[in-house]
Amino acid sequence: MEEIKTKELIKGIKNELSKVIVEQEEVIDLILIALLTKGHVLLEGVPGLGKTLLIKSLAKTMGIGFNRVQFTPDLMPSDITGARIYNTKEREFEFIKGPIFTNLLLGDEINRTPPKTQAGLLETMEEGRVTIDGVEYKLEEPFMVFATQNPVEYEGTYPLPEALLDRFFMKIYIDYPSIQGEIEVIKRYHEGFDKTLENVAIKVIGSREELLECQREVAEISVEDSLIAYIAQIIHKTRELPFVEIGSSPRGAIALMQSSKANALLMGRDFVIPEDIKRIAYPVLRHRIILKPEAYVEGIKTDDVINQILSDVKVPR
Repeated sequence: MEEIKTKELIKGIKNELSKVIVEQEEVIDLILIALLTKGHVLLEGVPGLGKTLLIKSLAKTMGIGFNRVQFTPDLMPSDITGARIYNTKEREFEFIKGPIFTNLLLGDEINRTPPKTQAGLLETMEEGRVTIDGVEYKLEEPFMVFATQNPVEYEGTYPLPEALLDRFFMKIYIDYPSIQGEIEVIKRYHEGFDKTLENVAIKVIGSREELLECQREVAEISVEDSLIAYIAQIIHKTRELPFVEIGSSPRGAIALMQSSKANALLMGRDFVIPEDIKRIAYPVLRHRIILKPEAYVEGIKTDDVINQILSDVKVPR
């Protein structure tokens, strides 16, 4: 795919999403970066900010599959992956696919389901496949999990273990809109906007094949050795600060490099610069750094730690 085609595709997706989503330009950019790098995303924000609407609109714009699962305490792994059911007519077992067999899977409130069901996502997110009774079922590319967490109402929830958190490529915060943005949202609904998207003229901008080609383009973005060393220094610094209990794993380093390459592509460049790394460090690292209890007592947040790391590590010239 020519570079101009990639730029047109990204611009077209943003234009179509703007018909549905008000503001949130930074969130849309980060989601596109995750899409270009085949990365799973953890979305955190209070209810009613349009998280489901955003991912549903993205799938519609790309012309790819979308499924949504509401995570609840009684949800079983087979409710997501599917199960082998005995067919009395054919007198044999047949595999009934679950909602995970799609391109974009939205898991609402993932921390409201028990660890057994959370763990059921591990193989799928890492390997892109489902194993039922020893039989492997490959998922169609692209495949991405978008999971949401509600930052309030922690009673009755199951915090995600570090192993599952690390499977997510990035963690994105979605904040309240500005007052002007909220006015625009109210106006749209007053004029008949339907969140089912039945009355929204969203165009299909790209295709599955074009998206896969864009993902291959990310691999061709060049990264100088000095910037690879810069990424490694940032990751090592996450393990050295006094308020940090657990720092980022090497998977975080790879994610930081891949996302920096995707950000460069998003900006229309075929090479990475330090600003790409700095911009993407927060969503890539914030869920991979576990702070000590005393840090929370002091009011220190993970983003504060990342900010300090980026200030301390010398930028290559």
